[in-house]
Amino acid sequence: MRLATLAVAGRTFVAARKGDAYIDLTVAAPDLPADLSLLLEDWVRTAAKVRIAVQAASSAAVVDTARARFLPLVPNPGKVLCLGLNYLDHAAESHFDKPEWPVVFARFMSSIVGQNEPLVAPSVSAQFDYEAELAVVIGKAGRAVSRENALDLVAGYSVFNDGSIRDYQFKSNQWTVGKNFDATGAFGPELVTADELPAGAAGLRISTRLNGQVVQDANTSDMIFGVAETLSLLSEAMTLLPGDVVVMGTPSGVGLARKPPLWMKAGDICEVEIEGVGLLSNPVVSEADAARHAA
Repeated sequence: MRLATLAVAGRTFVAARKGDAYIDLTVAAPDLPADLSLLLEDWVRTAAKVRIAVQAASSAAVVDTARARFLPLVPNPGKVLCLGLNYLDHAAESHFDKPEWPVVFARFMSSIVGQNEPLVAPSVSAQFDYEAELAVVIGKAGRAVSRENALDLVAGYSVFNDGSIRDYQFKSNQWTVGKNFDATGAFGPELVTADELPAGAAGLRISTRLNGQVVQDANTSDMIFGVAETLSLLSEAMTLLPGDVVVMGTPSGVGLARKPPLWMKAGDICEVEIEGVGLLSNPVVSEADAARHAA
């Protein structure tokens, strides 16, 4: 099953894919929450109801996608936890040793946009980098979860572009600011339920194309800390809750490591694709153009 968070004429709702169409769940299943974060709170029950509603949906529930915007997949996650240096080749190209424990930082929703929405290149920096990443969406609460049981917490997977402002990332020992400029990361377009993918989303090709050129190309099996191990380790410290998002790090090929460096700039198109999960595509605009559009 594949779900997306869409907006039409100012109304936000969860839609489920049926073939090439999307089904508006507020029409097909009006008793279910219209927010994916809330839908995930009772995921086992609601997932079954969604499947039944999609199969029985009438034409009145079909979304006019020409009028729809994709929003960040989970609009109100309690936590967005991101891993750094989780592919050995990326750690090496970044001149870091292999981490002995996951390198974890947080992203905030003000920094994240949805499918086809513009990524904003900030005016104070030219060092806007791309990062293809697998996103894990939690569908069951867990604390101190064993590695063997950790995948039971997963509702599904999506695609993430952990856009980074590199000079600001390394102004201090903490990466938070460089990872949280407004509208510099992207998330979506769909949640693909865990039953549709290999355990832990392992063995999937992950790649980035910048203006059609492949700049990252790897496999999710190359991660140092896989999904199950990561969730188990994080749950030693905190309760993972439905709607939380864990972003699993990027492979080698980032712009920072290239000679000369390759930065995203206004006019570019950045595409992140994960086999079986989806394609996340975003144009890049200048901060000035973004401000004019918002005015």
